[in-house]
Amino acid sequence: MTFDRAIKIAPSILAADFANFGAECAAAEAQGADWIHVDVMDGHFVPNITFGPATCAAIRPHIKGVMDVHLMISPVDAYIDAFAQAGADVLTAHIEAGPHIHRTLQAIRAAGCKAGVALNPGTPASAVEDLMDMVDLVCVMTVNPGFGGQKFIDMTAKIKALRSMIGDRPVHIEIDGGVDPATAPLVAQAGADVLVAGSAVFKGGSVQNPAPYGDNIRAIRAAAEGVWT
Repeated sequence: MTFDRAIKIAPSILAADFANFGAECAAAEAQGADWIHVDVMDGHFVPNITFGPATCAAIRPHIKGVMDVHLMISPVDAYIDAFAQAGADVLTAHIEAGPHIHRTLQAIRAAGCKAGVALNPGTPASAVEDLMDMVDLVCVMTVNPGFGGQKFIDMTAKIKALRSMIGDRPVHIEIDGGVDPATAPLVAQAGADVLVAGSAVFKGGSVQNPAPYGDNIRAIRAAAEGVWT
């Protein structure tokens, strides 16, 4: 992964066809997705259960680019190696998921992955101020994690604060939750560069009819990039 601040669209497979993940990932990439975002939920840290390392390993051969794995699980550390071995490029852990986030981030990098830290809506930017040299990505949750299709929570002040903290470090700001062409400009203008979108990408299309995925990705990208033109 080479670092750049260009807008990246990362479709969340939480909104894809669960019976056809490999083809869904390939279709999304073919239609312009930059990263593929995998939401891992444990039914403990968040009120939903999705998938684990075996699913990541199964879809990895179908993903040409970045597999961005978001761990909404607690505890985290015991599972880092399994997700790294399953092919994750980025592993993101929640600061709220355990008492020793610094150790967790060290373990993620030691496993050969880029290290991300995620913040729930109720967690301030200041919580990660001392971690900026430990991370490659900060994920700002713009919904309460656990389910797709939720209404966007405005976190632009937090994004701006993080952008200021990051300075010239090669750290991405990722937005997860309620991203669509209406909300993308808000977060891009505040300083975000990786936009996770689930239903806003996969709505209206399918593996047999993937063209709507491309239309949706282009609409989100154009809306986000429009704030810079």
